[in-house]
Amino acid sequence: MSTAAKLVKKPVAETTSRTSRPDIADTVSEIIADVRQNGDTAVRRWSEKFDAWTPDSYRLGPDEIAAVVASVPGTVLDDLRFVQRQVRGFAQAQRESLADFEVETLPGVYLGQRNIPVGAAGAYVPGGRYPLTASAHMTVVTAKVAGVERVAATTPPDRGTPPPISIAAMHLAGADEIYVLGGVQAVAALALGTETIAPVDMLAGPGNAYVAEAKRQLFGEVGIDLFAGPTEVLIVADETADPFVVATDLLSQAEHGPDSPAVLITTSEELAARAIACVEELLPGLPTGDVAGRAWRDKGEVLVVENLDAAYALADEYASEHVQILTAEPRAALRKMRNYGALFLGDKTCVAYGDKVIGTNHVLPTLGAARYTGGLWVGKYLKTVTYQEIQDAGSSAELGELCGRASRLENFEGHARSGDVRSARFGSARLEWTDHVFGRA
Repeated sequence: MSTAAKLVKKPVAETTSRTSRPDIADTVSEIIADVRQNGDTAVRRWSEKFDAWTPDSYRLGPDEIAAVVASVPGTVLDDLRFVQRQVRGFAQAQRESLADFEVETLPGVYLGQRNIPVGAAGAYVPGGRYPLTASAHMTVVTAKVAGVERVAATTPPDRGTPPPISIAAMHLAGADEIYVLGGVQAVAALALGTETIAPVDMLAGPGNAYVAEAKRQLFGEVGIDLFAGPTEVLIVADETADPFVVATDLLSQAEHGPDSPAVLITTSEELAARAIACVEELLPGLPTGDVAGRAWRDKGEVLVVENLDAAYALADEYASEHVQILTAEPRAALRKMRNYGALFLGDKTCVAYGDKVIGTNHVLPTLGAARYTGGLWVGKYLKTVTYQEIQDAGSSAELGELCGRASRLENFEGHARSGDVRSARFGSARLEWTDHVFGRA
């Protein structure tokens, strides 16, 4: 058996890291401090240093956007529109599932909940070796469906020019502002604001280790979608799975980078051995084989377990970003599993569909964060807020008496007196509790 993958279990802590490298953290901190202090001057300095990019304006005007979009082949624009319709349709279904409501919990006591979009969002669309144009769909389209009034999107230059397909994707997605600016300087400018870039309330989108660290350091001043790490894939397979498909799908995600874990958990030792052999056969002919091969060598795991229940339980321990189910009854995973960023059921779908075309969001939790959060969705751009109103004097008075007693138990005399005032002003009528509102009658 090849040494590139092992039939052993390694705890997830051995294959991933939740802490940033000190050198990256220090560099990011320096750039953020500079942008905070010096605004556009700092942005220009760092853009020139890292990208050799110093245009008169980093923001593209309408004519520039139109010219760039016109340079993109019509078939590519049609494909972008198709994918964005997929993303938009799913995001709209998510938005419609979030209803505002108001209930009367006591006579004349009204409690309500509203879902309000943030005012402005920044969308980072990576460039470089892998220009992730799909990230424009996931961040910009989703934000606009949520109702975000201003979406500022940015992407790095491509060898000294605006990257046409990324610009077209951001424009078609509905971005209100488009910047050709990359790296920490872009993220800091959007978060903090400069003389020419207004600040946003939230940052979204993937990026390299420096962009991820910038989002981590800026979190709190602005909201972020989630903390991102290397792309992860985990496949649960039984004896019915095709080892060639398993190998292909593992490598499709391993090519993201040398730190990308690619894990197979199977009930079949024969499938395990054949999948490993297929990986070794496929790597030499894969254009990204150097990167995928390093990921497979260093982060690849193949684990044989007794049955599918054990496979699902072990997969839950990993809490992987992408979990693919290649079994005779893939929908069983919906009942058996709880920790994953996104689930891909059956051999007719794959993680690459989720990354590029199917319509669900590909900005997903990594590094075990799927234990406590899902990925980017419409709700990330919404603030779920509450409101209260009391119209009935008797209810206010009764709550005032209760508030006084409860507050004095905690030595909050000011709170108590705020209740006392209303108790004294509005009388002492008894309340009729309405538990039936919550189905407790």
